[in-house]
Formats: sequence, structure tokens, C-alpha cells
Amino acid sequence: MKHVIEINHLTKNYGQGRGVFDVNFYVNEGEVFGFLGPNGAGKSTTIRHLMGFSIPDSGETLINGVSSLKERDIIMQGVSYIPGEVALPLELTGKEVIEEQKKLKNVTDDTMLNWLIQEFELDPSLRCKSMSLGMKRKMAIVCAFMNDPDLIIMDEPSSGLDPEMQAKFVELIKLEKRRGKTILLSSHIFSEVDAVCDRIAVIKDGKIVSLFVADELKHKAEKRYRVLYKTPAYAEEAKKAILAKGFDARNSSSNPSLLHCTCNEDKLASFFGVIPHDGLVDLSEKKETLEDYFMSFYKEDLTYGGVSK
Repeated sequence: MKHVIEINHLTKNYGQGRGVFDVNFYVNEGEVFGFLGPNGAGKSTTIRHLMGFSIPDSGETLINGVSSLKERDIIMQGVSYIPGEVALPLELTGKEVIEEQKKLKNVTDDTMLNWLIQEFELDPSLRCKSMSLGMKRKMAIVCAFMNDPDLIIMDEPSSGLDPEMQAKFVELIKLEKRRGKTILLSSHIFSEVDAVCDRIAVIKDGKIVSLFVADELKHKAEKRYRVLYKTPAYAEEAKKAILAKGFDARNSSSNPSLLHCTCNEDKLASFFGVIPHDGLVDLSEKKETLEDYFMSFYKEDLTYGGVSK
């Protein structure tokens, strides 16, 4: 498949552990690629380099096989971008900003524009200085999509939208995905990424710590179970029996009568066969969510208070 976006060994060191370090990933044509991480992890730095706004210490960023730094003016004619912080000309109205964007993007058909304004309940008559954060986000979304671009790069695009508008934004991404558009979506909103992305990269402290196909997480071979007993004594005996057969079992930190167990799906029959029934109250599978997987990279930080869930 054609790689519309390529980021190869991108490094930008701002000192004191800040920046991005040997970042590598690509985005296929027609793919929605999720770039997941907390604020300060390196998402915006990576995207700014991809947009040609910053010069890397080493490595390169390519769009359609061409350097996005060296050929920025040419490449950006076919790219729509939503920045992490939306800055609009304060004295202009939304309509005036849209008209300027139409000229820059050579938009002559207002069909998509009018649909977006209606769908996101945008009031373009407002002056930008009077707009709320949510309204500015709507402006950015409308301006980014109104020219029907083939490539959209977005940095936290739905931050500041209310739940109803966030849901409409997700539906917009699904629509553009069906139409074959290529999208890079940087976000820290798990439900948003989970709903639309084909592949996902997790970034932590400026480094990619995981890159995976979204469906593989939903269908992981390793299964997790909650096994609840009447009393802690029953749970302790069950834990010993489960461990003795080579399966994983550990006590819950919040409930001494509860065990957390993991087992590969090809050994489920054996696993269920060794679970003691004495005192057993409940056994249920715990599906691993995208948030669970993401937070597994931050266990140490959680221990020391570095990340809040």
C-alpha cells in the first residue's frame, strides 16, 4: 500500500527529556491512524515537524514521498490541518475567516461547507473574539474539511467540544474514512481513537512505545478474568491451586476475595477445569479496553503520581 505519511527516525531534543526521539511510523493511503498519548508526550512536536513548522535534529518527515520540510509550500496545498491550539483573527467574523480560507483552498462549491456548518451548528456571524473554545473548534473543523481534502492531519481536534459535537465529529471521521480519505488523528480521548482508527501508535516521553492494529487489541489471544469468592480464605486457596497448574492469578488490591487471572485462549478449557468451585461466587471475563492497554505503559507513573487516569 502507498505510504502517504512517513516519519523516519525523527529526533528533536529540547533538553531535560523533552522532545521526540527516534520516532518511526507511516500512514497508509485510506487509513485512519491514531496517535495516542497524554499532553506533553510528543504528539504535537511530531505533527509540527510533519507540517514543516520545525527543523528536526535528525530524521525526516515525508508526505507522498516528498520532504514536508523542504517542499512544504507545494505539499501543503493538498493537506488540511487542525492545530492543537486554534488561533483565529479576533476582529474577523467566522464568515470572513471562512471566505479567506475558501480563497486559499480554491473552494468554489459550497456544498460540503454548508453541510458542515449545519451539522456542527456553527454560527459564522460571530466575531472570533466572542467565540467559545468549542465554537473555535467547530470553525477549525469546518475550515479543514470544507475543501474535501484527501489528507487530513489533526492534533487534538475535538478538545473543547461538548459530547454531542464529539459524537458528530466521530461520525464525520467515519464518513471520510468510507470515502477513502487518509487521516492522522492525534488524541488523548480513548473512545474517539477506538471508534475510528485502523492502527494506533502510543507515544510516551517522546518515544513510540507501541504500534498495533486496532482490531488485534480487541481480539487478543490473552484473556483476563475476574474470579470472586465468598471470603479471602477461599480466594487464597483458589489462587494456590491456579498457580500450581501454571496459570497466572493475583489478588485484587481493592477486594481480598477477588482474583485477577490471565490465560491464553488456547488453554481456556484447562484453565476453567482447575478453578476451585468451593466458595466461588462469580467468574467473568474482563475485556481489555484501549484505555487499559494505554495505562499499562504508565503503571510506574501512576505509582509515583505522575499520571492521573
